[in-house]
Amino acid sequence: MNNKLLLIILDGVPYRNFRRLFGNLEGWVDSGEARVWKLRSVLPSISASCYASIHTGVAPAEHGCTGNGNVFKLSHKDVFSQVREAGGTTGAVAHSFWSQFFNRHPFDYVRDIEYDEPDNATINHGRFHTMTGYGHDNQMTPSDVDLFGTLTNLCLRFGLNYGMLHTCTLDSMGHRFFHDCQQMDHACFVMDEMLAPFVTKWRQLGYEVIVTADHGQDERGHHGGRSALQQETALYYFGTAEGPDKDDVIDQRQLAPTILDRLGAPIADTMTAKPFLK
Repeated sequence: MNNKLLLIILDGVPYRNFRRLFGNLEGWVDSGEARVWKLRSVLPSISASCYASIHTGVAPAEHGCTGNGNVFKLSHKDVFSQVREAGGTTGAVAHSFWSQFFNRHPFDYVRDIEYDEPDNATINHGRFHTMTGYGHDNQMTPSDVDLFGTLTNLCLRFGLNYGMLHTCTLDSMGHRFFHDCQQMDHACFVMDEMLAPFVTKWRQLGYEVIVTADHGQDERGHHGGRSALQQETALYYFGTAEGPDKDDVIDQRQLAPTILDRLGAPIADTMTAKPFLK
């Protein structure tokens, strides 16, 4: 496998926050180096359910993860397993839910916090955090620049074909402060500023890059249900493929088959949504 792609998931960013506050991403859209579409999450629009759907390409009603309290080893084929089947190398820097869904459950704080398993895992190179102790007054989130640096380290050391990064900072900020406030404006500004140099680096390393969120958040910092603010987010694509019309809305279930198609890996029969890039 020669193709390479990175998926960057910024947890809990509504569409309007991406388009209003991420000046670097929007600048690349203006210059033609990136394209952007609206993406609609599955239901429930809750984090763990969306994580599972992003990588299996099926709805929560099918894969069975109904929320953050129902995390287990998924039985459906997923992006990581399909890339491995095609001979590619995978990596993830993310919340521990991802390791439990796609590698091992339950999560072991010693064994699974960091692993390099080139032959025996769907996620070959994993760097995970748990956010244990998370609450309103203490987010327990790592610095995002540390996460971006860690993913870049894995790319350079192990030549990842597919790498995924997930950060909960903005989701946690949104639950604490809601979205129409100076704190969230600044948090989005800082995220955009920290992310931008790494996007440039990843493109220089030959990666196509997708930046998106798992879901949005509404005026009260809530998500999980059906409303535009809860379900809708943005998706930015850096690469050479052709995409749909700028006004089209992407179904979250299209992500898995699209990523596999770009990498040249087999699309599982259960991934029935159509790729949105060609």
